Amino acid sequence: MRIALTLCLSVATAANAAPERTLRPSVRPPAVTVAAAVAPLARTYARVPDAGFDAWVRRFRGRALGQGVSAATFDAAFADAGFIPDSIALDRNQAEFVKPLADYMATAASDTRVATGRAMLVQYGSLLDRIEAKYGVDRQVVLAVWGMESNFGARRGAVPLISTLATLAYEGRRGRFFEGQLVAALQILQRGDTTPARMTGSWAGAMGHTQFMPTSYAAYAVDFTGDGRRDVWSDDPSDALASTAAYLSHFGWTTGQPWGVEVRLPEGFDYGLTARRVTQSAADWAALGVTGADGRAVPGHGPASLITPTGAGGPAFLVFGNYDVIRRYNNAEAYIIGVGHLGDRIAGAGPLSHPFPPGERGLTRAERVELQQRLTDAGFGTGGADGKIGPATRRAIRAYQARAGLPQDGHAGVALLQRLR
Repeated sequence: MRIALTLCLSVATAANAAPERTLRPSVRPPAVTVAAAVAPLARTYARVPDAGFDAWVRRFRGRALGQGVSAATFDAAFADAGFIPDSIALDRNQAEFVKPLADYMATAASDTRVATGRAMLVQYGSLLDRIEAKYGVDRQVVLAVWGMESNFGARRGAVPLISTLATLAYEGRRGRFFEGQLVAALQILQRGDTTPARMTGSWAGAMGHTQFMPTSYAAYAVDFTGDGRRDVWSDDPSDALASTAAYLSHFGWTTGQPWGVEVRLPEGFDYGLTARRVTQSAADWAALGVTGADGRAVPGHGPASLITPTGAGGPAFLVFGNYDVIRRYNNAEAYIIGVGHLGDRIAGAGPLSHPFPPGERGLTRAERVELQQRLTDAGFGTGGADGKIGPATRRAIRAYQARAGLPQDGHAGVALLQRLR
């Protein structure tokens, strides 16, 4: 939806290290259990005979042709397609699994990933120059998205897309969504951007170096090489990186504006201001005692909000408009911060001054419901126990924190739930 160091040793280390897994926390596709997340490495995604699937394909053919897919394109795409039970197993086995942000960030901006990103910055410098000039998206952010989505192309996915999308559309749990993705994939084939054999990706349909879903690809992918094809699958990442920049540009990327800046908060700071709805200039934040992590004033990059993803015990960030643009690529807060921080590190910045506290993570839905119930039982009404942490729940948390003599950050985290227990 991205330099110098001791390049010789660091790049060699990065190039020879085992590829790290892609980091797509919860949105495209949703998170899975630990077992399911590991399972794909051992899966073959074998296509197996299934009479029900074959009958569904015959019925779907008419619907696809009715949306402009030619008979020749459809028949060629499905010539070797088949039913993949593994895709259904993964889709059904999704369970909410929330990784501690400290662990997530340790992988997102690991030394290996940063070194690889800096190597790619050198290797693809000319390409990134041209992409940045055309779309105005800062190169380190494009590289960071690439690193997060496929570990710089090392993990693009090898699942046959037509088969997995057809399987998931046939299975029906999210049939309408996957049928729409399947039609878009067939239209991509009809346009000539790739072939059925080369159209591979994740079990849920994300494709190429930066893991576009077919409908997003259809809307935003570009032919940057000028060869007539928008090829995000090739070993050459040109079209994929340019497509990512085009996507971010479309949603309003501001050249040169940081996604966010790590900041220091003064003693006794009002954590009630740490909400995305509170937006003001860097100068206004400075007047409240907010400084950069280095103690200096934060430059004025436009309206900014203050976030503390793990509450008062973790790092704080002033975030700007580009934070919300990254959110259009993936809505998960961990992903947005991961892309932003990885991009900063690729561009030469160091680690965060205030690390994320170990073990602190977002709560699962069941835990959020429990938190609301326990707050209510303690006399701090949340307006219901629906698992949604909204203004009423945050007010209840702050009231509880005030009575307990804690920083009133309104953060619904593991430490708070354990204290309530």
